[in-house]
Amino acid sequence: MSQNNLIKLSNKETGESYWTRKNKKKVERKIEVKKYSKKLKKHVKFTESKK
Repeated sequence: MSQNNLIKLSNKETGESYWTRKNKKKVERKIEVKKYSKKLKKHVKFTESKK
């Protein structure tokens, strides 16, 4: 994976984070994705944050 395309998705409640890719040419807004939280044991919203 190229380091330029990597973004960090984090959850404010738990502090957990996921790493994923983003096409910065096509998507200009911040990404919000529902992912599984291991601490809460349910799907919650993860938002794009600084690396």
